[in-house]
Amino acid sequence: MGIDTVRTTTADEAADRRREQRGWYFYDWACSVYSTSVLTVFLGPYLTSVAKAAADADGYVHPLGVPVRAGSFFAYSVSLSVIVAVVVMPLVGAAADRTGRKKPLLGAAAYLGAAATTGMFFLHGDRYLLGGALLIVANAAQSVAMMLYNSYLPQIAPPEERDAVSSRGWAFGYAAGALVLVVNLVLYLAHDSFGVSETMAVRICLASAGLWWGAFTLVPLRRLRDRRSAIREATAPGLRQLVATVRDMRRHPLTLAFLLAYLIYNDGIQTVISQASVYGSEELGLEQSTLIGAVLLVQVLAVAGALAMGRLARTYGAKRTILGSLVAWTVTLGAGYFLPAGAPAGFFALAAAIGLVLGGSQALSRSLFSHLVPPGKEAEYFSAYEMSDRGMSWLGPLLFGITYQLTGSYRDAIISLVIFFVVGFVLLARVPIRRAIGDAGNPVPAKI
Repeated sequence: MGIDTVRTTTADEAADRRREQRGWYFYDWACSVYSTSVLTVFLGPYLTSVAKAAADADGYVHPLGVPVRAGSFFAYSVSLSVIVAVVVMPLVGAAADRTGRKKPLLGAAAYLGAAATTGMFFLHGDRYLLGGALLIVANAAQSVAMMLYNSYLPQIAPPEERDAVSSRGWAFGYAAGALVLVVNLVLYLAHDSFGVSETMAVRICLASAGLWWGAFTLVPLRRLRDRRSAIREATAPGLRQLVATVRDMRRHPLTLAFLLAYLIYNDGIQTVISQASVYGSEELGLEQSTLIGAVLLVQVLAVAGALAMGRLARTYGAKRTILGSLVAWTVTLGAGYFLPAGAPAGFFALAAAIGLVLGGSQALSRSLFSHLVPPGKEAEYFSAYEMSDRGMSWLGPLLFGITYQLTGSYRDAIISLVIFFVVGFVLLARVPIRRAIGDAGNPVPAKI
């Protein structure tokens, strides 16, 4: 084979890889609208109002005969969806690795979630059970699909490209979330001008997220390709498969050490995201429009933050960049503790700081973990990663709630979350990443 032929083959392979990567980005573009518009902004308050409409005189609804306070129904539905996802993800991940057919499983999970989200258009009146069922299906399907989506990263990007590719994926997701949220907010805030009620505007916003999710999922399904796996192990039932996955991970203790560090600092990140609006409304006395504007600002700046931190990783390595982001999270919480009440400018500054470190810390954590996964075990190991991301983030809210209960101060509650970033920093700093990558059987990049 001549030199020109080798160069042509290499160029063709690089072009195919770039095409597949661009298709991969578009799944983040497709599904992030669900996380932003549905989970973060619209569904919680709306489903709670529907549950309250169905409640008895004491404020309780009775799904399957169990008394549940209407105000807690949304939170319980989210928790149940996490339990479903924790059982299903290891099973689907192992099947994907065993068969090498990730794409049909990704498509099935994505369209199940998109269909459930689109079905939220029919959530009105006192149909709280319908809303809870659709939320459980959509949220669990989103978790399963994200696990499969993440597991493509080691296959579509060589080690030296993963930080940049992962960061671009997150940037695509935040850009889509911001774009659709702007359109939704225009419809919601000016619903009278469009001749629809506030309730109908919310239903349209919910359903449009499902339609967006389904439409843009076509791009990755056309461009991603399956790779046959050498692994032909039998797939165990859900919980047994989870135990088998954890047992296999014990053979790679440094991978587990990174996952533990990620579990802790990501718990802090997720708690800040979920509780920032509570802090803004209850402690700082800010209006709903200010809080929604802050959510939008986070989405916009997270695009720039993800790309910028991806570039920093090329110079300083992913591990050092993540450690730097944890310092930035700690400083941001400290500044938030001293924010004066009734000052939206300070809250917007806090939202800007969160946006700049949010996307990058998540994107680089994903790409760093991809180096620690043994070849052929991508989906199975990313099921554990996804459970750390979605299924284990309960300590932070618990600490936040206990601190507020003991002190009566949301300022004390928000500053208590610093412990997650400090402990996560210490644990991550102690992980010898280069050795961990080698132990997993992967090539070690020049910068990591």
